[in-house]
Amino acid sequence: MDQRTLLVINFRYHLVSLAAVLIALAAGIALGSGPLEDKDTQDDTRAASQTTDTGVRAFEVGYAGRTAPTLLKDKLKDRPVLVLTVPGTSANEVKDVVNDLDLAGAEVTGEIALTSKILDSSGRQFAEGVARQSAEDVEEVTGADDSYGRIGGALARAYMADQAGALDETATTITSAFSEGGLITETRAPKRAATLAVLVTGPQRATGGDQSTVIAALAAALNRSGQGVVVAGPSSSSTDGGAVKAVREGEAASEISTVDVTDSAAGRVVTVLAAVAQAAGQPGSWGTSRSDSGALPK
Repeated sequence: MDQRTLLVINFRYHLVSLAAVLIALAAGIALGSGPLEDKDTQDDTRAASQTTDTGVRAFEVGYAGRTAPTLLKDKLKDRPVLVLTVPGTSANEVKDVVNDLDLAGAEVTGEIALTSKILDSSGRQFAEGVARQSAEDVEEVTGADDSYGRIGGALARAYMADQAGALDETATTITSAFSEGGLITETRAPKRAATLAVLVTGPQRATGGDQSTVIAALAAALNRSGQGVVVAGPSSSSTDGGAVKAVREGEAASEISTVDVTDSAAGRVVTVLAAVAQAAGQPGSWGTSRSDSGALPK
């Protein structure tokens, strides 16, 4: 069999595998259950989403774009959602996640970038000091028993609440302190409190083990407010040293929803479906075969 024939077969294999996954997604089939549950199928999904063939990737993006409006319509209708990012997060992936949240009817209250200064453990004492001084009477801070619990608690008080509403003076004070301290950047400043957060992280090489552990600790603190948080990243984020893996192995693993396929268009749709599940009190881990709950929520 010549090389040209092998290339054609390889292309067709990836195309058929990807098409099967996306058709199942469009039909609302939960790939984590039933006859499509086996590991080989999920591995095929990951291989298809990571292919370098531009034709296949264009097909995947186009298909997800056509099916997402039907899949997501009104799933988060009028629900205020905060989007968080970290250094190394893909701007295009964040943009698509925000667009898909819009398709679901969510109100994206704002976008906050956590800086390296808050994620590097060398800056822990400084960040904790900012949290204590700006939120000295805040229960989320005073009641926490560790540094990142206090730091995350202050962020939660600044941007999240059990019910949507205006940001008060305490929230403004915390936001100003964290911004002036270089711990956060308000990419799009929130106008009101969110009840749900989606934290989009980058690949394993961008976060590394140290920052990933901090991200997991901050996510655990944020998850105590409102309806919690979804942590989503590309496939490598669920490998050793990645932020999604750190969350899945962390203290709040069973309470935080995670997704490890944001490097595919369909995976960004799954991120929003994970937010729907989190809001409904049904957290899980979705995406690659390293995800315990299957490819996407039921």
